[in-house]
Amino acid sequence: MQLQHLRYFVALAKTRHFAAAASQCGVSQPTLSAGLAALEHELGKRLVERDRRFIGLTGEGEAILPWAEQALGAVRGLTQAAGSSTQALTGEFRLYTIPAAQPLVGPFGEALLAAYPGLTLAVTSGTSREIEQGLAVNEFDAGLTYLDHEPAANMLTAPLHAEQFVAIARSGTLLDKHKAVTWQELAALPLCLLHQGMQNRRILDRLFAQHDLAVTPRVIADNYVSMFALVRSGKFVSIVPDAYAGMLAGLGWCHFVPIKPAAATRRLGLMVLNRDPLGQMARAGLAVAQQLEAASLIEEFYHTP
Repeated sequence: MQLQHLRYFVALAKTRHFAAAASQCGVSQPTLSAGLAALEHELGKRLVERDRRFIGLTGEGEAILPWAEQALGAVRGLTQAAGSSTQALTGEFRLYTIPAAQPLVGPFGEALLAAYPGLTLAVTSGTSREIEQGLAVNEFDAGLTYLDHEPAANMLTAPLHAEQFVAIARSGTLLDKHKAVTWQELAALPLCLLHQGMQNRRILDRLFAQHDLAVTPRVIADNYVSMFALVRSGKFVSIVPDAYAGMLAGLGWCHFVPIKPAAATRRLGLMVLNRDPLGQMARAGLAVAQQLEAASLIEEFYHTP
């Protein structure tokens, strides 16, 4: 069985498009199709439903997908381990982050690349559940996510920041007269929040529920850039992690207001799959995160006004 054929299969399963999968693998579409046919012939099973386009994976294809991902991840780990004994760590560090943790990418990425000059960093954003699933099949080396809320099993973690929520509006608009804002007041304002597939939003919903409140945002999004663009219009208010206040400090239009009563802090940090042996990339990322934690450098990097 050729590893390249497994790469073709996994790429197709992820992109769900033959041309996109071929491009990702750096081969022509006929080469990719021939490799997939060879894999199916070797296994004696049809793995992909297709006519002139990709339709989906068969039951057999779905069954072998996690094994194919694990096999490719194991080969990647083997290659890293073989190289690390004689030379500095090189290659691509694959980091997955939830939107709430994106401000942590700055100090973590800076420290990682300074400690390992031979690395490059590839950052992807999504949900905490996607991080758990991706780490389990070696799709990513590490994730930045919540550590206490809905904790994942079989993970090694390094806390980096104790998060509080703050409200944000455009200066001179909806919160201009507030030195602090209550949860009841926020519930009555036109809110833009992350969608409920995001752990950050589920935390916010529970905090509102603790005050017997349920909110229906005027806008939902899957990223903070869209939310900040709406807030900047002056027509909306949002609730964001305090690290964003530190990151955006100095922008004249941003007006951040503390929320009273303050909720308990939540830990954000780095997460890697707890496996034996631990992959070289995971070990490097965990070591950097632990150094940042010990030196409290995240709080210094994004000091909130």
